[in-house]
Amino acid sequence: MKPENVSQTKVLILPFPLQGRINPMLQFAKRLVSRGLDVSLVTFCGNKPMEVQDRSPVKLEPVSDDLGADDLLQKSADDYLKRFKSVVTLRLPQIMAKLGMSKSENAASCLVYDSLVPWALDIAREQGVYGAEFFTMSCAVSTVYYNVYEGLLKVPIVEPCVSMAGLPLLQARELPSFVYDIKAYPTFTQLLTDQFSTFNKADWVFFNTFTSLENEVINWISSQRAIKTIGPTVPSMYLDKRVEEDNDYSIHLFKPEIEICVKWLNSKQTGSVVYVSFGSLATLGEDQIENLAMGLKRSERNFLWVVRESEQKKIPANFIEETTEKGLVVAWSPQLQVLGHEAVGCFMSHCGWNSTMEALSLGVPMVAVPHWTDQPTNAKFIVDVWQVGIRAKVDEAGIITKEEIERCIREIMEGDPSKDIKKNAVKWKKLAMEAFSEGGSSDNNITEFIAQLTQLKP
Repeated sequence: MKPENVSQTKVLILPFPLQGRINPMLQFAKRLVSRGLDVSLVTFCGNKPMEVQDRSPVKLEPVSDDLGADDLLQKSADDYLKRFKSVVTLRLPQIMAKLGMSKSENAASCLVYDSLVPWALDIAREQGVYGAEFFTMSCAVSTVYYNVYEGLLKVPIVEPCVSMAGLPLLQARELPSFVYDIKAYPTFTQLLTDQFSTFNKADWVFFNTFTSLENEVINWISSQRAIKTIGPTVPSMYLDKRVEEDNDYSIHLFKPEIEICVKWLNSKQTGSVVYVSFGSLATLGEDQIENLAMGLKRSERNFLWVVRESEQKKIPANFIEETTEKGLVVAWSPQLQVLGHEAVGCFMSHCGWNSTMEALSLGVPMVAVPHWTDQPTNAKFIVDVWQVGIRAKVDEAGIITKEEIERCIREIMEGDPSKDIKKNAVKWKKLAMEAFSEGGSSDNNITEFIAQLTQLKP
């Protein structure tokens, strides 16, 4: 049964404009809509329009000031963040007023804000709106930043290994790069640690994970304050199938080449394809691209390789022509449809959290190629804790050689560890589905949030 006032209860979702942060918050929004809430999502257009599918049940509230993700990396991060805050501080109250989110309304309203914008809680309070903080990264990675914020983990890191409550022993290089190498990323380190400035002030705190996946660290962070795990935030079609027509994220910063990918995959045998994708932000050097290309070629496996248009000039000459029988190179792929296809046998990834959760939810073994931010810590869990993949090793120059690429592909597709890795992948797929199915831990947490919000007074 739906709580009273549910249809009058309004929720506004504010993600930071990166694909890996938009996707989980959008999926959470869809879950709320499916329960009867009136939900809108703030979007940022940037230099190019996003691909938006009309069937998304979530209403979009655009904020257009050239605030695309490209600007964050290509220009001064400090300048970008100041401009972002200035625009959102101006526009958010206007959007709330337009949607009828205020003290004077008959039902409670809530702003669910990305943890990267904790200052949004002040705006919500000023408008008489409740505030919920949403952590899109893993609970483990977030806990590392919490330890830094609270002074429990001293930076810069001087010890070879680090011990923290709820976490396995981590080598220094297995920490998030913004913690391990704070001199290289001072702005981003500050941004990530400041997430916790409203951790104990928000009315609710959500984590994009599920209880059985990170049980120990969830128990520890829950001892600091009550949290709600609401993951995995992948479309319902791949989990419980309770949200109608929810088979994709609906919003794409790049246009996926759906028909080309699916047609090609349909021509391949079950489990025969290596899917290679390093996300929307990664930029690889020419040496690394060349070694990756040669490693894929040497493996003699079918491969689907995502190389953004801006990166394709780095691909070795004649490589695509020479591998047409085995390989397909595209500028952007429909990742969920690819990972969920029976032809895919493993996923080579930088292992950002969104991609990791997708692979876990669909039961796909991984070759971890971490680059920066949360990826080294995610790779640690992929290999040593969840045991669903292997990690590619870099040489003295920081390059993953063609020989190493070939080794990793052969090992995870047919080597001795592959049987246990595949068995573990199936186990986590089942547990992910249980968490989000009716009566599961994440499903119950969403139900509780809705009940609590709808019973509150504006």
